Amino acid sequence: MTLLNEYQRRQVAEAIALAERRTDAQLVTVLARRADDYAYLPLFWAAVLALATPALLNWLVGWPGLRGLLVANVLLFIGLCVVLRQPRVAAWLTPTALLRWRAARLAHQQFREQNLEGTAGATGVLIFVAEQEQHVEILVDQGAAPYLDAKVRAVLVARLTEQVRQGHTLQGFVECIEACGELLGKHLPRTHPRNELPNHLVILD
Repeated sequence: MTLLNEYQRRQVAEAIALAERRTDAQLVTVLARRADDYAYLPLFWAAVLALATPALLNWLVGWPGLRGLLVANVLLFIGLCVVLRQPRVAAWLTPTALLRWRAARLAHQQFREQNLEGTAGATGVLIFVAEQEQHVEILVDQGAAPYLDAKVRAVLVARLTEQVRQGHTLQGFVECIEACGELLGKHLPRTHPRNELPNHLVILD
């Protein structure tokens, strides 16, 4: 997967600018390559297997002997670290629940860090994508929540998630921004010209 290039990022910024001409809500978009590197998982599994496998063989067939057990632990740990750190193998070892939890946690962190809790009227909206995890979150502050409720957001999240999976991240962002702008424009029409938050796509590489 590759993050959006400069031209594509400008398209996202333009879509936000157009949406915010219709509403007082403040939209922010964040695209993360991944929510975590999960480097600890290969080490964890390497340690577990390096300890368990020689011990199991020793118990079943008496090999390796007690003297060779420590050597076997160390050599197997080193070998497993090399193998399990391969991207495809590491991805297979990572539970889906952990992927979702880390991505959701990063989304909520970004909601705070991008100052979406400090907008006038509490109308901040975050559209977040973690590309490796193929995870999408739409988080809203209190002022926008009644007009982008959980049911509406679920539909938008499902659509954007599918586009990310298909490699159409740019199109997904633009369509989601336009949909949010249309819905919010009906209930939170623009009453002031100020732009409280930047429109550019925030990239977490």
